[in-house]
Amino acid sequence: MGATLRAVRALVLLAGFYLLGVVLLAVLVGIDWLLYRYAPASLAAKLYLVSVLLAIPVVRSLFMLRTPREEETAGLPATEADEPELWRTVRELAEQVGTRAPSRILLTADVNAAVAEDARLLGLLPGPRRLYLGVPLLQGLSEAQLRAVLAHELGHYSNSDTRLAALTVRGRAQVLRTITHFEQRADKSAAREQARQEKKNAKAEAKGKQAKEVDPGHAGVTYRMMAKIYITYAKLYFRATLSVSRRQEYAADAAAARIAGRDATAAALREIPVLDASFGFYMNCYATLGSGSELLPPRGEVFGGFGRMLSARQLELAGMRTELPTEPSSPYDSHPPIADRVRRIEELPDDGRADEARGAALDLLSDAQNTLVALEDVALTDDVRRFSRTRDWQELLDRTMAESFGSGSTSLHRAYVMYTKDQPTLPALLKLIEDGQLWQLAKRLPLSDEAAAANGRAFREFVRPTLHRSLISMALAELNARSLLRWEFSWERSAIPHLPPAPDGTETDLAEVVAPAVADAPDTAPLRALLANDSQHRGAL
Repeated sequence: MGATLRAVRALVLLAGFYLLGVVLLAVLVGIDWLLYRYAPASLAAKLYLVSVLLAIPVVRSLFMLRTPREEETAGLPATEADEPELWRTVRELAEQVGTRAPSRILLTADVNAAVAEDARLLGLLPGPRRLYLGVPLLQGLSEAQLRAVLAHELGHYSNSDTRLAALTVRGRAQVLRTITHFEQRADKSAAREQARQEKKNAKAEAKGKQAKEVDPGHAGVTYRMMAKIYITYAKLYFRATLSVSRRQEYAADAAAARIAGRDATAAALREIPVLDASFGFYMNCYATLGSGSELLPPRGEVFGGFGRMLSARQLELAGMRTELPTEPSSPYDSHPPIADRVRRIEELPDDGRADEARGAALDLLSDAQNTLVALEDVALTDDVRRFSRTRDWQELLDRTMAESFGSGSTSLHRAYVMYTKDQPTLPALLKLIEDGQLWQLAKRLPLSDEAAAANGRAFREFVRPTLHRSLISMALAELNARSLLRWEFSWERSAIPHLPPAPDGTETDLAEVVAPAVADAPDTAPLRALLANDSQHRGAL
């Protein structure tokens, strides 16, 4: 479908949104006229108010004439003076694609690359262009793979995708904003009704009467009905534009393969889902490791550590590259499944360009370390940037673990407080176990209905895994407090706790040490022996 036909279809769909609003207003006016003619005045007055409230979001949507401007993605401006090699590459690729180069390049903290254009007159006239380039992509791709990604994005410019996107984006935004207005009003109505019923119940209970079940389900039903009408149109709108959007992605892939090479393009498509999953894992398990303690790694390492993790886990990542997503992320995802895109590229004839530009994409930056430092200032919130910085990742791990184990937040801690009313400590718990009270204590743990109904051995089997996990946490906290525990930071696997060695000099398995303490006939001797390993703490229990 050519640019003209795409523009016409986008205009028709946008006009359909406004036509829907006019029809709904006409229906409301017609209902009001019927009420005026045939309904009692008292009932008509109430329903007039309802129709006015329903009409407000519709009217507002009809007068939202400007294309909504999305909030610009937070990014680090990469000027041509600062990043000449990156700009040279982008300009060279733009020339090969046959399009105008972007006006600005912004480096972001996302595993993504994207282009945007501030087109005028609903996309009929071109405007300033922006290229968003995720630094995590630079950390994980080769230069050839990055060239393929850039050629793909620039291909959207050459096909007028970014210019005509203004029409499509405007229609989608208008529909979604109208739906949001109705749903918000429905939620407010439900909240008011719930508050009214709860207040009524409180008065009834104060008079000794039985409270009724709170059910605000009928509140806001007219708003939700109006929202469903627009949701139906939104589904039609998204599906009508979906096929074109996906064809645009295939065309951009073909441009990338032509310019950057078949193998580099296919490899980039395989790599991006791997990098996306890896970056999510990295942020959850490494970069935000100390967030609960308001700690950050050294400057530049919040994002810089991602490259270190990728290097350390190459074997693990290799297997992920063969497991490509075969379905889109949602029914309305504008991108076709990665597996389908890779298949189409790999079916192209061999172009003999497999060995081009094998260097790291990050080398295109003039000073990668300074970029990683500066990126933190634009990607992190003000509150996060105020966190304390550690000297290195090992200190971040040590301080985080010390605070985590000192919090005493396991279910066993809470059960001990309920059972004894005392502060939970491992020595006190061991004494309680030795006094034969472990299974009475276990009854204070959060239990399933099946576990709560069990007795004897069946009950012990239900609660033993929870007891075992919680006792390991308490033991680690005690060892950490006594400086008998050392944590080993690793990019290749989870943090490894190193405990005092066993009497025979072998590495201690804490799970095996704790297991006897939660056996049917509890034995705390192995755990006490471990705690007494260091001479300065012997006899402390």
